[in-house]
Amino acid sequence: MDDRVRCGWGSSTPDYAAYHDEEWGVPLRGEPAMFERISLEAFQSGLSWLIILRKRPGFRAAFAGFDPEKVAAFDDTDRERLLADPGIVRNRLKIDATIANARAVLELDTPLDDLLWSFAPEQHRRPATLADVPATSPESVAMAKALKKRGFRFVGPTTCYALMQATGIVDDHVADCWRAAADG
Repeated sequence: MDDRVRCGWGSSTPDYAAYHDEEWGVPLRGEPAMFERISLEAFQSGLSWLIILRKRPGFRAAFAGFDPEKVAAFDDTDRERLLADPGIVRNRLKIDATIANARAVLELDTPLDDLLWSFAPEQHRRPATLADVPATSPESVAMAKALKKRGFRFVGPTTCYALMQATGIVDDHVADCWRAAADG
């Protein structure tokens, strides 16, 4: 790692530094990319994000590159394969949710990324410190409600806010972070 000032969590490990510097808060588009992020955020629920980051290659392999059409076609054989895969988090509820969410993506009347980005706040104040970063927002509450109405699982307001942060829908790099200065 280098000497740049990062959000507090972003300097704790090289994995976090790379994720912080290259991905977190960078605007993301595309159905497979957004499906991957919504899936990984759901798997992270109750766990350290570092576990998910380190297992990300395993998740990508296990879930067919997060192609919603392929994941939606997963059956009981795939479910058992996933439950036996040490390369991912083996939680039946989260695996079932990912498969159900892929099916929900296919049922959408608008592209997934357009739907998620429709919850971007009109204005978002950059947090001064990590203590100022909220766990939810009115927009993440509305996103969770809209996704659940469309059949998505493991998408509560906190998970949705983390998704918004990760995909750049909101920019929560703290004021003294180098990314805050770089992003304007």
